[in-house]
Amino acid sequence: MLRLRTAARVSFLMLVLLAGVWAGEQVRQRASVAAQATSSAPAPVASRHAEAIAQARGVALEILGRGIPGMAVAVGVDGEIVWSEGFGYADLENRVPVWPTTRFRIGSVSKPLTAAALAQLVEQGKLDLDAPVQKYLPSFPDKGHVITPRLLAGHLAGIRHYKGDEFLLAKRYSTVAESLAIFKEDPLLHPPGTKFAYSSYGWNLLSAVVEGASGQEFLRYMEENVFGRLGLRDTVADWNEKIILHRTRFYTRTKDGQLQNAPYVDNSYKWAGGGFLSTVEDLVRFGSAHLRPGFLKQQTIDVLWTSQKTTDGKETGYGIGWNVSRDAKGRRVVHHGGGSVGGTTALIIYPEAKVVIALITNLSSAPIRGPDFDKIAEGFLK
Repeated sequence: MLRLRTAARVSFLMLVLLAGVWAGEQVRQRASVAAQATSSAPAPVASRHAEAIAQARGVALEILGRGIPGMAVAVGVDGEIVWSEGFGYADLENRVPVWPTTRFRIGSVSKPLTAAALAQLVEQGKLDLDAPVQKYLPSFPDKGHVITPRLLAGHLAGIRHYKGDEFLLAKRYSTVAESLAIFKEDPLLHPPGTKFAYSSYGWNLLSAVVEGASGQEFLRYMEENVFGRLGLRDTVADWNEKIILHRTRFYTRTKDGQLQNAPYVDNSYKWAGGGFLSTVEDLVRFGSAHLRPGFLKQQTIDVLWTSQKTTDGKETGYGIGWNVSRDAKGRRVVHHGGGSVGGTTALIIYPEAKVVIALITNLSSAPIRGPDFDKIAEGFLK
């Protein structure tokens, strides 16, 4: 009996010891994550922007208070991330907090990422923005008008956008070419160049153009030549079945204001126009890469950030994968928003001030307003 009691006591002590080791490992892992969340903003840089950060944090908390489950914000100044912070929850049920390393659906902010691929291929002489798309995708039907990559990238080609419940598609498409079947036989909305009509499907077609021009599958090209080259380690395709570390849960709000899990969707039908996951820090890195020649030539960046025009000479306010405008004080702003099932995103660049802001939430149609970004940016633009 004594031996049994002694063995039981030893077993109990072993369990306590193992539990302590496990708990210690959990603390170390959390500390590691916390270190990652702040490592991109060295103390000297942060201190120079302490007042601006405090003001921006106050704005972020006010936005979160509108009923957003989780959100992250990051700001870059002159190529350095000076502030990066998570707010709320990535998983409401398990009370998992949002970190700056949390991966969100970025929706149409995928378009500027794809625009970078187009720009690279143009610089390499592999892609002509003004050639018919059939040069790179011979199987695409002739619509009776010339459709070019430039027109597609500026939402001027007449390709339609989502209709019906297509935004909630849950079907797996194994290739880019297969996903084109959704719209490729449909008539154009208007003759190319005559009107601006926003179209994510136009970017589906552009991903097929990237494949034809590069000789690589679209996702592989993006991984190797855009994400890999810029060190965007947390930017990936939103594969449902894969285990993707730090991926948030996705939420929506009912008509009576109740939060619920967002419906299941499969974004394989629109990688280029709205199918990527990313973090605020990766988006700020991506935006900052456009503020100096290196990743792309300056003349290429100028093309991306110059508004296209309709055939009657009217500016559209959209270049190649980027909106271009001016804020209330007349400063040039280059930006893109993203709405996805379970996500709302904004990426904003002030080129002259070299300031980049990224904000991402895990809520469909999150209540975020234009003036919010002016308030976040204000202190950093001084």
